[in-house]
Amino acid sequence: MIAKLGALARHLSGNDPAGRNLSTFPDDTFIVSYPKSGNTWTRFLVASLIHDEEPMTFLKADKVIPTVDSQSRKYFKSLPRPRVIKSHFPFDQNYPRVIYIVRDPKDVAVSQYHYQIKRKVLEDGHPIDEWIPRYVAGETCPYGSWGENVGSWLAARQQSPNFVLLRYEDMIQRTDVELIKIARFLDIDPTPERIQWAIGQSTADRMRKLEQKEAGEWQSTKDTRKDKFFVRSAKAGEGKATLSPAAIAQIELAWGPLMQWLGYETASSDRRGTEPVLRERTFLEAALEQRVR
Repeated sequence: MIAKLGALARHLSGNDPAGRNLSTFPDDTFIVSYPKSGNTWTRFLVASLIHDEEPMTFLKADKVIPTVDSQSRKYFKSLPRPRVIKSHFPFDQNYPRVIYIVRDPKDVAVSQYHYQIKRKVLEDGHPIDEWIPRYVAGETCPYGSWGENVGSWLAARQQSPNFVLLRYEDMIQRTDVELIKIARFLDIDPTPERIQWAIGQSTADRMRKLEQKEAGEWQSTKDTRKDKFFVRSAKAGEGKATLSPAAIAQIELAWGPLMQWLGYETASSDRRGTEPVLRERTFLEAALEQRVR
């Protein structure tokens, strides 16, 4: 009874976590992705675009672009508009403007596996092949599976002018070009100086050094192992290089059509490059297939 009264008091005062109960405004922009798809790096880049007058840190980025399920409704209500907010949730019709980052699910698997070791969910040496079936089933994080999360957003918003799809791999290869897209979407003047400042603030080496300094305070690392980095390789292709053929086959069996539509190589793809290409089936058919499996 006391716990229920406490929860009611927090809700009435707006001090409960915002999460799915966040009240949104038409000028809100959400940076959304499945976990371990580059959202933290993107948030660093965008926060540096917004505040280009002083160096960016993890703690500062949390304030400039807070995570929807880590702050209270009252906190979000106090933020100046237009707000930029981080989220990992599957499709939410209340998000008016969305920047969605997608990453090859093979690489996501490797990154999420190592993060679970850092969080002490898994022990060192836990066989990743034993963990992959749980990853594919969406049992390793609270935001569903990769296919459900990605498919939900793309099936609902892919044609919307208020939706921007970015691939992590493209952001690595041509960070300046992809960041200009983001800046224009946010109505920020993408001057060369501003773009290069944001990129310089968000290099993997700089972020690792900041992580060492702020690991005990930053929410994503303060209760985790300090001998493991949150910011790891920051590159593409690790899944293909390190996962076993059996693990890769499980991932491709679950999400192959959607991966191919997004331009990710699979054993059955025609290997015609990495740009998203509509092939024999429509995108909607591929996305919906992920949601009904």
